[in-house]
Amino acid sequence: MSTSAQTPSAPDAPGAPAAAAPAGPTKIAVIAFQVAVAKTNEGQRSFAELQKKYQPKQVQLKALSDEVDNLTKQLQTQGDKLSDAERAARAKTIDDKKKQLQRDAEDAQNDMSNDMNELYNTLAQKVYDVLNDYAKQHGYTLVLDFSQQQSPVLFAAEANNITQAIIDAYNIKSGVPAPTPAANAPASPGLGTAPRTAPKPQQ
Repeated sequence: MSTSAQTPSAPDAPGAPAAAAPAGPTKIAVIAFQVAVAKTNEGQRSFAELQKKYQPKQVQLKALSDEVDNLTKQLQTQGDKLSDAERAARAKTIDDKKKQLQRDAEDAQNDMSNDMNELYNTLAQKVYDVLNDYAKQHGYTLVLDFSQQQSPVLFAAEANNITQAIIDAYNIKSGVPAPTPAANAPASPGLGTAPRTAPKPQQ
C-alpha cells in the first residue's frame, strides 16, 4: 500500500527580501550643495578672510615674477654687450629666481588648498546638518546634489531646487550677518583647487 507523504511548505529562501510595506509617495529635492556652502553668510565671510590672509603672499609672488621678467628682458637686450662670464652669471641668477618662484608658488598653493579644504569641510558638515533637518521637516525622501561632476540629475523643476532655502535656513541658524559689499568677495570653494566632497548622507 502506497502512502503519500504531505510535502511541508518550503521555508523562505535565505536572503529573500521580506514583504515590503507599502511605500509612501516619493518626494525628491535637488541642491547645488557646494554653492549653498559657499553662499551662506558664514561661507562668504570665511572665504573672503582666507583670501585676505594669502593676499600678502600673492603680492610677494607677483613682485618676484616681475623681477624675473625684468631680468630676462635686460639679458635679452644687453646680452651681446656682456662678457660670457657676466652673461652666464645673469642667466644663473634668472634660473635660480625662477626655481624659487616655482617653489614659493607651489608652497603657497598647497597651503591655501589645505586651508580651503579644512574650511569647506567644516562648514559643509554644518550645512549638511541643516539640510538633513530641513529634508525631514518637509518630507523629502531623497535629496540629490547636482553640483557634483557625476550628478545623475538631467532635469529638475525649479520648485524642487532647495539650494536657496538651505542657504536661508543656515543663515538663520548661524546668526552670521550678510557681509558688506566691500567684504563680499567671490566666495568659491574651488579657488584653484579640486571641488570638495559633500558630507556623506547619514544612514
